[in-house]
Amino acid sequence: MSTPTSGPTSTILSARDLEFLLFEWLDVESLGERPRFAEHDRESYEALLALCAQLAADHFAPHYRKSDAEEPVFDGERVRLIPEVAPALEALARADLLALTLDEEHGGHQVPHVVASACMAWFTAANIGTAAYSFLTMANASLLLEHGTPEQIERFAGPMLEGRFFGTMTLSEPHAGSSLGDVLTRAVPADDGTYRIFGSKMWISGGDHEMGDNIVHLVLAKLPDAPAGTRGISLFVVPKHLVADDGSIGERNDVALAGINHKLGSRGTVNTAPVFGGGAFTPGGAPGAVGYLVGEPNKGLSYMFHMMNAARLGVGMSATTTAYTAYLKSLEYARSRPQGRRLTAADPSAPQVPIIEHADVRRMLLAQKSYVEGALALNLWCSRLLDVQASALDDEERTEAGLLLDLLTPIAKSWPSQWGQESNSLAIQVLGGAGYTRDYDVEAHWRDQRLNPIHEGTHGIQALDLLGRKVLGGGGASLAALAGRVEQTVARARDLGGEPAEHAEALRAMLDRLGEVTLALAGFGDPERTMANATVYLEAAGHVVVAWMWLEQVVAVGDKEGDFYDGKRAAARYFFRWELPKVAPMLDLLASGDTTTLDMRDAWF
Repeated sequence: MSTPTSGPTSTILSARDLEFLLFEWLDVESLGERPRFAEHDRESYEALLALCAQLAADHFAPHYRKSDAEEPVFDGERVRLIPEVAPALEALARADLLALTLDEEHGGHQVPHVVASACMAWFTAANIGTAAYSFLTMANASLLLEHGTPEQIERFAGPMLEGRFFGTMTLSEPHAGSSLGDVLTRAVPADDGTYRIFGSKMWISGGDHEMGDNIVHLVLAKLPDAPAGTRGISLFVVPKHLVADDGSIGERNDVALAGINHKLGSRGTVNTAPVFGGGAFTPGGAPGAVGYLVGEPNKGLSYMFHMMNAARLGVGMSATTTAYTAYLKSLEYARSRPQGRRLTAADPSAPQVPIIEHADVRRMLLAQKSYVEGALALNLWCSRLLDVQASALDDEERTEAGLLLDLLTPIAKSWPSQWGQESNSLAIQVLGGAGYTRDYDVEAHWRDQRLNPIHEGTHGIQALDLLGRKVLGGGGASLAALAGRVEQTVARARDLGGEPAEHAEALRAMLDRLGEVTLALAGFGDPERTMANATVYLEAAGHVVVAWMWLEQVVAVGDKEGDFYDGKRAAARYFFRWELPKVAPMLDLLASGDTTTLDMRDAWF
């Protein structure tokens, strides 16, 4: 089994790849010219990255397999986790990493999102089950900083950013997963200005445990006079324990568990079925869980999307890092496992060669490399868009960044989730029979990965969002913004000549075809027919976008020499020759307006 390290031979992540993407491609040093990031430079970024790599190796990776094998246990009263989880999260909090990107006025450090994303990638790669507790907490606190009252920020967000409280996002219900307009949880106004919350939720990650002093739930619920559907959803802070005016922990709120869910992967993150206002506790002697309204009534879903959009980008990065670490572990195995001989070896007693010498194994490794390094580039590029939004020099720059981010978010969430799963499958295949056993990490990473196409909006929902809302709903403005950026890359690649120019022509042709097919879909005049094959559109557009990310990397490589750069060129060549051509039949299918899935009837199954 691999021994995780944080140095050049790490099987968690590639520090060299992160260095290339941040400093040789994305030029994060230039962000220091913007006032928001003026206090930071390459030296501080490198120190931060090194710190996170070391913390991940020392505190997160060592208990990865234990947290997978020894799931959280609910004894009817308490959820118990393995003892290694809490110290790991405390180490992350002690390093003051929970507020990296936040404003200085909130105790943040205003580190660029793109650097923070690279830093946090070490933790999700090392142990996604443990890292999820902190990531949910950071997202919860960020929402309250944006939409909460000063009192809510002081009472709940502050302790979360200090690592004393944990946070959740509490949306789904047993009968309503993605269909949030159907939630039945009720919020009844109380005489003291608070609300009493009644209802059951489902699939809530980190929903109960004994770490920290408190758990802050952000709960979607409906007021008595709320409009129907999603327009009637409000958002409430519902803590596990009430918090007094002086910040001290008060009595237990009426938040209990019906049980916990047992998942295929990501087992280290407890997944719960909480009950609010079920009568297990009666704070203040009255029924119901005490809740505090966030923002205005009936606008809860718009506030929650602040957290959900960040979570979707986070899922994309988690999917990428889960595939990345499996790739590195399969690569290490392939280099050390002797098996078989060269096809040209005439002597059957000739020494066996490492399996990496076999062309088909190299094919599988190269496919993984093209997926994970392409996805990581996309994740970081989206994070840099967040930085542009936060520090835009003018409205035009801010508007363009917003258009691109809106369009790319469903792709950045879903493409790494879908193709990360394929990458994880290939990692198992490289190990052969060993990969199918629990003696190696790759089978656990495969199980962890399977959640990513589901949570924070399924693959199909992201497809509907991309085609229906982001492309067609916006009149094509976001797609035009993307095309403009791709054209800039194509022009730079043409100037290099040779293979980069060949890649540029292939990308340009596929982008043009995507635009033509988009217009055709818009012209069908039948929304159901237009959207019936939206998932194919998402996957086609995703491949085009990742091809663009590879062309960007090829341009950044230029004529630099060395194994690292040759590896980048080879992975790009693979993606353009093996992966991008797959888009053509997808686009042909979309253009045909095929109604096979739409016409299918229940009885025919």
